[in-house]
Amino acid sequence: MEMNVSKNDEQVVARKAGGLNPAVIIPILFVIGVCIYLFVLGNPGNFKDAEKLGSGSVAFSSVEGKDIHPESFLGIIYKGGVIVPILITFMITVIVFSFERYFVLGKAAGKGNLDNFVVQVRNLLNQNKIDEALEECDRQQGSVGNVVKEGLTTYKALSHDTTLNKEQKMVALNKAIEEATTLEMPMLEKNMMILSTLGTVATLIALLGTVIGMIKAFFALGSGGGTPDAAALSTGISEALINTALGIGTSAIAIILYNYFTSKIDGLTYKIDEIAMSIQQSFAEFN
Repeated sequence: MEMNVSKNDEQVVARKAGGLNPAVIIPILFVIGVCIYLFVLGNPGNFKDAEKLGSGSVAFSSVEGKDIHPESFLGIIYKGGVIVPILITFMITVIVFSFERYFVLGKAAGKGNLDNFVVQVRNLLNQNKIDEALEECDRQQGSVGNVVKEGLTTYKALSHDTTLNKEQKMVALNKAIEEATTLEMPMLEKNMMILSTLGTVATLIALLGTVIGMIKAFFALGSGGGTPDAAALSTGISEALINTALGIGTSAIAIILYNYFTSKIDGLTYKIDEIAMSIQQSFAEFN
């Protein structure tokens, strides 16, 4: 039994080592976000008088920012200011880690229908067919199968153990299942905190961009004396609204996806608990 637990620990360490490393991926995504801002949104083709702006990006043009007028929606987003590349990075991060969670949780669900697997294992436990149940776990190849396999392996070892009484065996079986579940959870929940954090932080960063835009708008309103600069005023307001829209959109997507993946994890956890109860009942009945 100890050898089996050791193997299980090695497998869990390998799974935890997989997936995307935020410390490496997020800086890369930030660079991509800045490049999108400069060379996609800031492409001279998105602005009026593109021939005067040169090639590459309007950020490197000698024309002053107030004289650069958007001609497309991408150009309008570019005029959102320095906060825009940060919000673009947030959006890309949400998308990338959502795909990562989708594939990881899909793999954790294992092969075949999970509900059918639960029913099949419970039926085999009711008939005390432990070896057949272990074969089902090997075919399932998911987090639920891993936990159930550890529980069934412990079940077999305890059923032949003559040094412990029934109550001690039940405690040992329950402990083995809890430990196996605990070892699986980090893999399921990895990087979920990123989606949760961006769901809140994106709105705050967007609010910062909104405040900066409104400061520019009111500065233009006050600096013009009796005749405020209408162009500067509208630019400041549009900058504020662009940041607000990007932040709210990113936050909404992050929160929706976070809740979706959380429900998937809860579903897997429920299946584990359901079979764990069946394993304990079967052990109590046949041993």
